[in-house]
Amino acid sequence: MALTFTVDPVVGPALRDGLLELWTEVSNAGGAVGFVPPVTTEDIRPALLKHLAAMAEGTHRLVVGHDEDGTVAAAAVLALNPHRLMRHWVWAYTVMVAPGLQGQGAGRALMEAVADAARALDGIEAVRLTCRGGLGLEHFYAACGYKEVGRVPDAIRVGPGDDRDDITMLLPLH
Repeated sequence: MALTFTVDPVVGPALRDGLLELWTEVSNAGGAVGFVPPVTTEDIRPALLKHLAAMAEGTHRLVVGHDEDGTVAAAAVLALNPHRLMRHWVWAYTVMVAPGLQGQGAGRALMEAVADAARALDGIEAVRLTCRGGLGLEHFYAACGYKEVGRVPDAIRVGPGDDRDDITMLLPLH
């Protein structure tokens, strides 16, 4: 299924609710997007509102993919780096694809849209992200051109006795 990507769409109730539903669905399917299942939309809402507030302030950018029916099916947030010595790269956060679309190229398309959105920003030379170890995500990002540049063992605790590596990946844009 082909997705249509938009950067910095107007955020209204439909988009907000679509992002909330996607984030909840991805989290409950075991996606590594800041939560451990089970979660409800009310568990996710405060995190989404923080992203939306940062977008309104101009410090975050949203890349969203809609399917042919107009449903929010993929999304990622780009965070501008406020540190004066690191403004040449951006963070990619909350990278999500609807579970039903995984394995069909939607994730790769989202990462291409993220890279394109970053390239369109003045002075941006790289995209940096972190991913949770134990899920093989670093292999997916490597297939999208990212390189592993750091790893903190056992930095993410998803449950008692279940610690995962925090893996940093970097995509040079030139």
